[in-house]
Amino acid sequence: MKTNKVLHLTVGEPMEASLARATAAMKAAKQGKQIKPYFGAGFDDVGEMFAVFTPKRWELIGALRESGATTIAELARQLKRDYKNVYNDCERLIEWMAIEKDENGLIFAPYSEIVVDMKLPDKRAA
Repeated sequence: MKTNKVLHLTVGEPMEASLARATAAMKAAKQGKQIKPYFGAGFDDVGEMFAVFTPKRWELIGALRESGATTIAELARQLKRDYKNVYNDCERLIEWMAIEKDENGLIFAPYSEIVVDMKLPDKRAA
């Protein structure tokens, strides 16, 4: 499944920035302008993001990008991992929109790119 969709994972983005992006999209839609779809998930801190996007899950996403749509059982064989663990990782990644399941029950990575944007805390006054 060829795609140019991008998933944006943002850490530490102020709520105002997300609201501004949504407001701009709604304003453009009201004006009849074409809106580029935005797929994103936000995390308060890097630990929260790493709890969802573990190294094994990044490896899983990469394997799906290489293999294309497949069954969880086949993916577990490719990764040489236990089926139950791969199944649980897939369910979690589906919740966070990083992978999808098609009408035939095959899982796939719908994004050509995942961008991680980490906002650093403001510098404290001396």
